[in-house]
Amino acid sequence: MIKKLIIILILIFAHTILYGQQSDSIQLKRTLEEVNINAIRANAKTPIAYTNLSKSEIEKSNFGQDLPILISLTPSVVTSSDAGAGVGYTGLRIRGTDPSRINVTINGIPLNDSESQGVWWVNMPDFASSLDNIQIQRGVGTSTNGAGAFGASINLKTMGLNKKAYTIINNSLGSYNTMKNNIEFGSGLISDKFTFDARLSQISSDGYIDRASSELNSFYIQGSYYSKESVLKAIIFSGHERTYQAWNGVPLRYLDTNRTFNSYTYENEVDNYNQTHYQLHYNKQINSSTYMNIAGHFTHGEGYYEQEKLGENLADYNLSNIVIGIDTITSTDLIRRKWLNNDFGGLTYSLNHYKENLNLILGGAYNEYSGQHYGNIIWSEYASNGNYNHQYYKNIASKYDNNMFIKTNYQASSATLVFIDLQLRNIEYKFNGSDVNGNVGEQSINLEFFNPKFGLTHKINDKKLFYVSYAVANKEPNRSDYVESSPNSRPFHETLYDTEIGFKYNSKNLIFNTNIYLMEYDNQLIKTGEINDVGYATSKNVKKSYRRGIEVEGSCLLTQKLRWSANLTLSKNKLDTMTQFIDNWDTGIQEAVRHEDTDLAFSPNIIWSSQLSYAINNNTSMNFVSKYVGEQYIDNTSSDDRQLDDYLINNLQIDYNLNSKIFNTAKVSILINNIFDNEYVSNAWLYRFISEGFDPRDSDHYVTKDSDSRYNMAGYFPQATRNYLFGLTLGF
Repeated sequence: MIKKLIIILILIFAHTILYGQQSDSIQLKRTLEEVNINAIRANAKTPIAYTNLSKSEIEKSNFGQDLPILISLTPSVVTSSDAGAGVGYTGLRIRGTDPSRINVTINGIPLNDSESQGVWWVNMPDFASSLDNIQIQRGVGTSTNGAGAFGASINLKTMGLNKKAYTIINNSLGSYNTMKNNIEFGSGLISDKFTFDARLSQISSDGYIDRASSELNSFYIQGSYYSKESVLKAIIFSGHERTYQAWNGVPLRYLDTNRTFNSYTYENEVDNYNQTHYQLHYNKQINSSTYMNIAGHFTHGEGYYEQEKLGENLADYNLSNIVIGIDTITSTDLIRRKWLNNDFGGLTYSLNHYKENLNLILGGAYNEYSGQHYGNIIWSEYASNGNYNHQYYKNIASKYDNNMFIKTNYQASSATLVFIDLQLRNIEYKFNGSDVNGNVGEQSINLEFFNPKFGLTHKINDKKLFYVSYAVANKEPNRSDYVESSPNSRPFHETLYDTEIGFKYNSKNLIFNTNIYLMEYDNQLIKTGEINDVGYATSKNVKKSYRRGIEVEGSCLLTQKLRWSANLTLSKNKLDTMTQFIDNWDTGIQEAVRHEDTDLAFSPNIIWSSQLSYAINNNTSMNFVSKYVGEQYIDNTSSDDRQLDDYLINNLQIDYNLNSKIFNTAKVSILINNIFDNEYVSNAWLYRFISEGFDPRDSDHYVTKDSDSRYNMAGYFPQATRNYLFGLTLGF
């Protein structure tokens, strides 16, 4: 029935296309460039909550820190950095939604990893310098391409049309030996048909945490051809990262005395990965009201993380015991590399048609993924000459992801717009070989989802607008949930029912938006600690849970020189019931503890940010930024023993534009982060256990004892205290 409905709507769509022509212009070229992202983006009348960031807003705060840091002031966003200073491994949550549930696209092409469904921003150093704009949709949002569209989405659009030739040099220098150097250049519009743009970047940082260094390199190349009615654009961008690991975090007992502690001491304990993306976009104006886009893409990634491991059992690495004289060796010190070699490619498409009061969009994508996961021992204490390259596991996986959507915006009256968005998504995931848990043979998962969305927008007057929407989203489990389980213990997919109710006010000196959201989950996947039938603590389905809140954002001109922008999120994020499982080291079994009406982990009930922008004179401006994140729990039990304190950080930025006859642009900037030198923690990991016969606290500093006489093994991620970044931008 659903498939038939989609087909009928497509036939209606095709029937409405009428032919005509439109004269060429710069505006038409820009319109054609937008076709590839308009299919998945919201506009002023779309009944959802979203925020747009323009190129100038991105550039203003771009000192080389990762993209999550650059968007951290948008509503309901919480960010964290493993190295503490915003360079290297960084992450974000939106409304408490974790990265594997946040869909990210670049020019409409999926970026989320097909298996883990997360996005590793460290693989894309300085990508913000090649962006034209960003749209962040909160909640289910509109239909998009790829995995992870389950609570938020981020749509990135790269460089647009630059009519004039340019060269821009950006340099930043700051605390922890942080340095960014990049050069951007473009040909401008040649013969009204061709453009060429490129960027080269290098970023390095020692990190706030000990040895959490990053060496990052990237490039971006774009060539475009403009005809009278079409645009052909080829894009290549690549990033290479070599980052010293700080994944263990800092023990709780060290936060007051040694908060930059890093447990890794092996000199080559690094993550080393390279990823290259290829995109080819063709946008065409079929007639005066119909636009088409088709895009092909391919991404190759390859790299490893290297680890020193002490006293490892030989059997865990598919190795036999070693006999030396009369001694039998069953364990050894070793160095291993865990590799990922993956390819991702496919096709996206959209057809946009505008006719009188109706806007129809047909879009979708077909994508294929192939990933090889394998581990090699590159050195062992007990081996021939101590060196060899033994492969101890390998798992080959493939995933096929096909989605199709049709969207309609119908202007029912001069004041009221009706929004309908229907999506079908099919997934086939296959994995084989032997993984660490010893599973062998090919296994296959097949899922089909229907994701409908409905909404209404009503324009009260020229300044006021009201909207309401209801959407359903479905999401598959990730790689580890499948590979680290058997067919008997695999979790089900998750479903989200999202209601959004909003009001917008827009006048000359005041912008005010408020949005109420009700996100109800069915079978949400969370970590309970329960060990499944193959010995892994994978995510488990919890039947009922929800996120409910209100988001308020606004901007007002207080004086001719002073503008204040702010946003606030107040929310409740709850689990109905959950059973937590805690390992008992004495008995070897797990103990179950039932919890009711507890808070979802990493979901603060209050988040707000504020920005005061003051124009000192024509050349000098100052921005004072504040960000507050309320208390949050690091597991789903609402225990004070496992809680992160709230924090307020304040940043000050001063920009000075030089009057130069040599440069078109010449700007000097200084950014003081955490100006009041607050010590705070933004993220953590946790493992709980019971041990009556042995107290491990003396031998493992990550272990503490809580008020329930159980042990917590936890690592915390403190963020940098007061630090500085200086920037110099020169443009020709």
